[in-house]
Amino acid sequence: MKLALDPYMHRHLSLAEICRLTAELGYDGVELSPRADFLDWWVMPRATPERRAEFKKALKDHSLELITLQPMYRWASPVEEERQMAVRYWKRAIEVAVDMGCDTMVSEFGRGTSPERSKTLPLGTDTRETREAAWWRSIEELTPIFEKEGVILSVEPHPEDWVETFHPAFDIIRMVGSKNVRMSYIAPHTFYYCSGDASQMATTLREAAPILHHVRVADTFNPFVSSGNRYIANPPDASIRVHQHLDIGQGEIDWETFFKTLGEVKFDGIYSSCVFAWEDRAEESSRFMCKEIRRYIEKYAKAGAAA
Repeated sequence: MKLALDPYMHRHLSLAEICRLTAELGYDGVELSPRADFLDWWVMPRATPERRAEFKKALKDHSLELITLQPMYRWASPVEEERQMAVRYWKRAIEVAVDMGCDTMVSEFGRGTSPERSKTLPLGTDTRETREAAWWRSIEELTPIFEKEGVILSVEPHPEDWVETFHPAFDIIRMVGSKNVRMSYIAPHTFYYCSGDASQMATTLREAAPILHHVRVADTFNPFVSSGNRYIANPPDASIRVHQHLDIGQGEIDWETFFKTLGEVKFDGIYSSCVFAWEDRAEESSRFMCKEIRRYIEKYAKAGAAA
């Protein structure tokens, strides 16, 4: 088991300073989400050899590892030129991961082409079906590289993606048929994965167990109560996917069931803290999350041993 910090709330710090803080807070390493000086959103990696060397030194100096890298590219774009460029960026990002000694990359299924490009396409060009077809072309090209390099890709369904629920994501990942393509469970997306009922969450985690590699931990509220108007939005029926990434205990996820189930299925992968809500108290939040996740893991380790 490894516990990583997504340092998004600390993004004003240099990579070296992030390593120092991550170690001070008690994490095993870093889950590096997109940032402009390493892997930026949608574009070629900015991780120069000099920057990678400095980052590696800082990780070593603080006895940490780069536990995951998160590329975000338009690999499900039905615009072939855009998709091909995304695959090229992916290949460079894999090279960066290998150089950094990082054996896990996490990403999303993708939201198709850019919103600006989508508006210019003929009607019916940018659909769920065309995005899925584009994604399959991309994953079939990239999977042999992941296998050759010994890097695991852990994919998550994300609200607003062409697949945003646990099903069909689970079946799609299984159909890839590679031990190097696995699945992430994102706790603050629980109410999109299932109804929010704790027993259904437990069923979902049990079903995912054979391919589950990575879980993100943050709390959230159920957006589907109060006739769908749990959050203030104007207009109220706007087609948006609102969810928060809060400290454990500040939302409505049943954490006892979450961690107990992971213990029972003997999950021994990556946990990451991914709270984005409290930049005015970022260090306090990250420190709390580290202690609370470790407390839950230790509490339910016996469940796994007894299972």
